[in-house]
Amino acid sequence: MRTASQDDICDVNCLHPEAVALARTHLPDEPCVEHATSFLKLMADPTRLKILSALATTELCVCDLATVVGISESAVSHQLRLLRTGRVVTFRKDGRVAYYRLLDHHVTTTIRNALDHARE
Repeated sequence: MRTASQDDICDVNCLHPEAVALARTHLPDEPCVEHATSFLKLMADPTRLKILSALATTELCVCDLATVVGISESAVSHQLRLLRTGRVVTFRKDGRVAYYRLLDHHVTTTIRNALDHARE
C-alpha cells in the first residue's frame, strides 16, 4: 500500500530538460524573491490580515481600526508601523488624526485573492 508521501514523488527518475529550462528562465531574481517573501510574511499574521482586510474596504484611523479588529490602539499602532515599514500601508494626517489605507492595488488584489482562496 502506498502512503501519501509516496504518491507525491515520481515513480521513476526522469528529467524534462525543456521544461526545466523554461521554468528557470521565469524564476525571479533573488532581490525580488526576498522582497516578495517579506511582503507575504507581513500578511501572514491573523491580526495584520484583519487590519488589511478592513483597510481594503475603506481608509480608517487607528481608533477605528482598533474597534473593528477588537484590539488596543497601541497594538494596532504597532502592527501599522510594521506594515508601513514593509510598504503595505500608507497614511495621511488630518490634523491630529492619522488615516491609513492600503499602499496600492497590488496589496488590495493580494488580500482579496488570499481571502477568496480561503473561502473556496
